[in-house]
Amino acid sequence: MKEGFFRTTLLAALCLTAVLCHASLSFADSQKVKHSNAVSMTTKESTEQDIVTLDQLIQEASANNPAIKAAQQTVNAKKSLVLPAKTLPDPYITFWHLGGLFPTRLMVGDPSSARTYGIEQEIPFPGKLGLKGKMASVEAEAEEWNHTLTNRQVIAELKQAYYDLYLVNKSIEIVQKNENLLQSFEKIAETRYQVGQGVQQDVLKAQVELTKLIDRLSVLDQRRWIAEAQINNLLFRPPETPVGKPAEYKKAELQRSLEELTELARANSPTLKVQEREIDRRQYSLELAKKEYFPDFTFGFTYLQREGNPEMYGVEAKARLPLYFWRKQKPEVDAAKSNLAGAQHMRESTTSSINFQIKQGYTIATTSDKLVRLYSSAIIPQATSSLHSAVASYEVGKVNFLSLIESTTALLEYELKYYESMTEFQKALAQMEPIVGVDLTR
Repeated sequence: MKEGFFRTTLLAALCLTAVLCHASLSFADSQKVKHSNAVSMTTKESTEQDIVTLDQLIQEASANNPAIKAAQQTVNAKKSLVLPAKTLPDPYITFWHLGGLFPTRLMVGDPSSARTYGIEQEIPFPGKLGLKGKMASVEAEAEEWNHTLTNRQVIAELKQAYYDLYLVNKSIEIVQKNENLLQSFEKIAETRYQVGQGVQQDVLKAQVELTKLIDRLSVLDQRRWIAEAQINNLLFRPPETPVGKPAEYKKAELQRSLEELTELARANSPTLKVQEREIDRRQYSLELAKKEYFPDFTFGFTYLQREGNPEMYGVEAKARLPLYFWRKQKPEVDAAKSNLAGAQHMRESTTSSINFQIKQGYTIATTSDKLVRLYSSAIIPQATSSLHSAVASYEVGKVNFLSLIESTTALLEYELKYYESMTEFQKALAQMEPIVGVDLTR
C-alpha cells in the first residue's frame, strides 16, 4: 500500500510540476512556443510548413489576382476612348457619275454629264465635342478609382483570411498544449483510482475533456483548410496549394478617432470618388443635352469633271435644325436632369452607408482592443494564478479533480479568446481600409 501511495505521489508531483511550468510561462512568451504533438497528420504538417508573411501574400495578390487585372484593363480601355470622344466625326467622300452606263463615259458637250467628286465634314455645334471629351475623361478617372477600390478590397479580404489562418494555427497550438496536460491528468486520475485513492468519475471527466479537445482540433483543422483555400483563391492559385504558416505579427494600434476616420473617408474613399466622377459625368451629359437645341453643321466641297465643258467646283453648307425639340431635345434634357439628381442622391446614400460602416468597424475595433488588453493584463494572469492555486490545493487534497480540470479549461478558453479578440481587431481595421482609402493595419 505504501508503495502504491508513493507511486501515486510521484506521478502527481511530476504532473503538477508540468502544470507549474506551463502556468509560469508568461503569456507573451507562450505566443512563441511551438508544439509538435498533433492529433492528426494534417496538424503535424501545418507546423512543418514554411513561414509566410502578409507582405509576401499581398505582393503576390497584387500581381496575380484576376479582379485587379480586369480592373486595370478597364482603365486602359476607358483612357483609350478619351481622344476619339473629342474628335470630329469621320468625313464622307462622294462620287457621282452622270452619263452613259455601258461603257461608263461622259456625254460630250452635255452640260449635265459629269463625274462629281466630293467630300463632306460634319461639325458639331461649338462645345459639344469638348463636353464629350470631358465625359470620357471622368469615366476613365472613375475607372481608375474603381481599380483602386478593387485592389484595396482584394487586399482587405486577403488580410482577413490571413488573420483567420493565424488564429486557427494559434488555436491548434493552444489546444494541443492543453491536450498534453489533460493526458497527464488522466493518467494520475487512473492511477489514483487503481490504488483506491480516487474515483472513476475523475478518469471519465478527464476522458470527456480530452474528447472535446479532439473534436475542437477537427473543427480547427477544417477552418484552417477554408482559410487557406480563401487565400489561394485571392492569389489565383489552385485551392490545395500549401500556403505556409503565418508569421508572428505585431498588433496594430488604432491611432485615429471616429471623426478622423470619417474625414479620411470623405477625402480618400474610392467609392465616394467613383460617385463624384459619376456626378461630373452626368453634369456634362446635361450640358450636352442642352446644346442639342443648337444645330450641327455640315460643310462640303465638290469637283465636277465634264467632257467638252469647263470644269466646275462647288461648296456646300448644311445645318441640322432641331425642329421637333419639344418631342426630342426637351425630354432628353429632362432625362439628363433626373440622371444628375439620381447620381447626387446615390452619393448621399453612399456617404451614409460609409459612415455606418466606419462606425461599425470602429466599434468592433475599440471593443476588441479593450478585450485584448483585459485578457493580457488581468484575466489570463488571474486564470493562471487560479490554476496555480488549484494545483497546490489538489496536491494537499483541498480541492477535487473536477476543480483542477475546470481551472485548466478556463485558462484554455481565455487564451483562445485573447487571440480571437486580437484577430477581430485586425480584421476590423482591414475591413475599414477600402472605405477610408488608407492602410490602418501597419
